[in-house]
Amino acid sequence: MTGPLHRLINELDYPCLAGEELAAFVTGPGTRVLFLSGDPATNLETNDVAAILPELVKAFPGRFKPAVVDRAEEDATRERFQVWPVPSLLFFQDGRMTGVISKVRDWDDYLGEIHSILQGTSASANIIARDGSVRT
Repeated sequence: MTGPLHRLINELDYPCLAGEELAAFVTGPGTRVLFLSGDPATNLETNDVAAILPELVKAFPGRFKPAVVDRAEEDATRERFQVWPVPSLLFFQDGRMTGVISKVRDWDDYLGEIHSILQGTSASANIIARDGSVRT
C-alpha cells in the first residue's frame, strides 16, 4: 500500500481497525470518524478522501478522532451501518451514528456538513439503504 491511505496508517498513526477494536472504537466516548476507503486501485476518489481527511482533522482540532476500517472489514461495516458508497466518512457520537459524508466534496461542503454533524443538526444521519432509499 502506498499513497495517501498508506500515509494515514503508517505516518499519521490512524488506527486501522477490525473486529473488536472496530466495535470498541465506534462505541467509544466522544466523536469518532471511520474512513471506509474502498479499493484505491479501482476507486479514484479513495486517495482523494484519504488526503482530505487529515486536513479535516486540522480544520476541527480536537473535535473528532479518525480511524480507517480494515479493507477486510469493509463489507461487514457497510452492511452493519447500511452505508454503500465508498469512500465514505462515518461519524459517531458516543456510539451513535450521527452522519455520513460519501465521495469527494467541495471543501466548503465538508466544513459545513461536519459542522452540522458536530452540532447534531445534520440530515446525513439518514441511512442510505442498498436499494437507494433513505432511512431515518
